[in-house]
Amino acid sequence: MNYIFNCMPKHDGVSWNSLISGYASCGLSSSQGCVDLGRQIHGQIVKFGFGSYVFVGCPLMVMYSKAGAFEEWYGGGFQMTIEGLAMDQFTFGSMLAACGGLMALEEGKQVHAFVIRTNHKENIFVGSALVDMYCKCKSITSAEAVFKRMTHKNVVSWNGYSEEAIRIFCDMQRNGISPDYYTLGSVISSCVNLASLEEGVQFHGQAIVSGLLSFTTVSNALVTLYGKCGNLEDANLLFNEMNFRDEVAWTALVSGYSQFGKANETIDLFQRMLAHGLKPDAVTFVGVLSACSRAGLVEKGYQYFASMVKKHGIMPVVDHYTCMIDLLSRAGRLEEARCFINKMPFPPDAIGWSTLLSSCRLHGNLEIGKWAAASLQEVEPHNPAGYILLSSIYAAKGKWDNVAELRRGMRNKGVRKEPGCSWIKYKGKVHIFSADDQTSPFSDQIYAELDKLNHKMIDKGYVPDMSSVLHDVEESE
Repeated sequence: MNYIFNCMPKHDGVSWNSLISGYASCGLSSSQGCVDLGRQIHGQIVKFGFGSYVFVGCPLMVMYSKAGAFEEWYGGGFQMTIEGLAMDQFTFGSMLAACGGLMALEEGKQVHAFVIRTNHKENIFVGSALVDMYCKCKSITSAEAVFKRMTHKNVVSWNGYSEEAIRIFCDMQRNGISPDYYTLGSVISSCVNLASLEEGVQFHGQAIVSGLLSFTTVSNALVTLYGKCGNLEDANLLFNEMNFRDEVAWTALVSGYSQFGKANETIDLFQRMLAHGLKPDAVTFVGVLSACSRAGLVEKGYQYFASMVKKHGIMPVVDHYTCMIDLLSRAGRLEEARCFINKMPFPPDAIGWSTLLSSCRLHGNLEIGKWAAASLQEVEPHNPAGYILLSSIYAAKGKWDNVAELRRGMRNKGVRKEPGCSWIKYKGKVHIFSADDQTSPFSDQIYAELDKLNHKMIDKGYVPDMSSVLHDVEESE
């Protein structure tokens, strides 16, 4: 980066800003505690009159919060409000993350009040940040209240809530209180939300010792846990050992097999369920249709979809229609998927449109891709998937002017792509990672290990798929 910059014959404002942003993204700022330098930059911001810009004020708050300069951070956030500047989900996210890290409950409540006043309480990212803040501040009642009011929940909100449930359960045991079947089933369900097999196995052992395994609530939760975590052998073993297997148990195992692409096993289990006289529900059919989709069993998927209404009296909901869109799209039957959508009693949701658009990218269908992208942007105007997936189709066809136009549209509308995230549990703590994340104290070791893995992949003959790279570059680059 620096080499290319130095080779440039002329440096303008764009090139200087790009260089500064590049160093900042590598963590050469507040993450290294350079708060004195940050204060100097803050002074320059005030001097040149940039303090009124939201995209300047937000990074200042992030810098102060990471450096632990709480008063300056807190004052900066409310100064933005006093000056009449609009605070968005990213601003609130930064403020609430700092409140949680500093266990500043009272200040966090004030931020919560601003969230309500500015109509951000329905925003999934702000809601997740509120749940996380209250959990870190040990205000579980408030966290639960926010969590229950959330109409949509993502991995952050589920993780914050579920981790706290497990912690409270352990505290309860340390105080000599024995759990009942309902409490144990609930904490195992929290392990399901976190995909935490290690702790779930421990609770399984406790269920055996306490005799609570015989309760259907507990055994069903364990089957669900093993199924979701991919331990299908143990899920099946536990399922077969159950004295009483209700619809929930059968559905849990069906969903587990389906999630991991075991289409034949899923369908066989579903037929066994029907043979035992049990009535499948809407969730069961989601698992069966998903299995057909992953295995490319289009005709069988049609049969099961039709049988929902005709044989079982279940009216399809949006999840079932999304499974059918996925079934047809994966099989490359995109025109058939379009016809199916046009016959639906209601339009698909964002997931349905994204599913179709993703398959259009895979199969290079620009016509239907443009239709799906436009429809997705109508449903969720600020969903970046519609722009990014369509950009990939244009890029694969070498239509760089269209790619540039979509990017300008994203910038003009303030659409930003949220970084993908994943998490692992290590030594009793959940570690969340996002794309290009530099905040971990072990970042150097993590990226060094990733570099080793990348070289091993290349040595084994791995060739990256360049068809959707959103830059007009030569293949060698």
